[in-house]
Amino acid sequence: MSESSVSEVARWFAEAEAVVVLTGAGISTESGIPDFRGPQGVWTKNPAAQFMFTYQNYLADPEVRKQAWTARLASPVWTAEPNAGHRALVDYEGTGRLRAVLTQNIDGLHQAAGSSPNLVVELHGTAREVMCLDCGDRNPMQGTLPRIEAGEQDPACLRCGGILKSATISFGQELLPEVIEAAVEATRGADLFVAIGTSLGVYPAAGLCDYAIAHGTRLVILNGEPTPYDEDANAVLRQPIGEVLPQLVAAAV
Repeated sequence: MSESSVSEVARWFAEAEAVVVLTGAGISTESGIPDFRGPQGVWTKNPAAQFMFTYQNYLADPEVRKQAWTARLASPVWTAEPNAGHRALVDYEGTGRLRAVLTQNIDGLHQAAGSSPNLVVELHGTAREVMCLDCGDRNPMQGTLPRIEAGEQDPACLRCGGILKSATISFGQELLPEVIEAAVEATRGADLFVAIGTSLGVYPAAGLCDYAIAHGTRLVILNGEPTPYDEDANAVLRQPIGEVLPQLVAAAV
């Protein structure tokens, strides 16, 4: 987009009274966490990797769980640091006009950057916790990873012996109704909805754009690749998120 478009969106950031942002993998790529569907995405390079992220496969096959635990142990999430995009949203929160950060990401970098936990809605859960699929017990992931390092390939729940999984939403696994409700409630009444670093191809998260459009909310998309909602958006910005988002926030802070 042209510089004038960036200026126009910056004015919207400055004038808005209630802003909701939806973030996807693209905001974390600059922190060294690869996305899934981009040109260098995990699934783009290795389509077979999706098999490991399917809930039914995880439940049924111990070998899939072993692969998943090996991947979790080596995840870049554990060494990643928040980048300028994450920090810009923290700065914008300081204006009192950021209503919610709805994130499809499971890396916890928004909270690590300083976003208020009560404003962050983790649509797809978090990799930083582990949960038992049988008894529902939840604990920090860092309490389980040492068991993998010690040689347990498919660790069981210490409370009931059930299957353990990261507290994330996999393919074939439904989002929690209360999480969807929180996202919709946050979007209701917003005058600016900003989709950042998301392909907007995964539902129900992408459907929040439909909700915003239906209620006359301005829609801005910051993403390196085209999305299905580009034609419906009031503005689409293609610049690197870590560069353009701080510019937009600076206009309002």
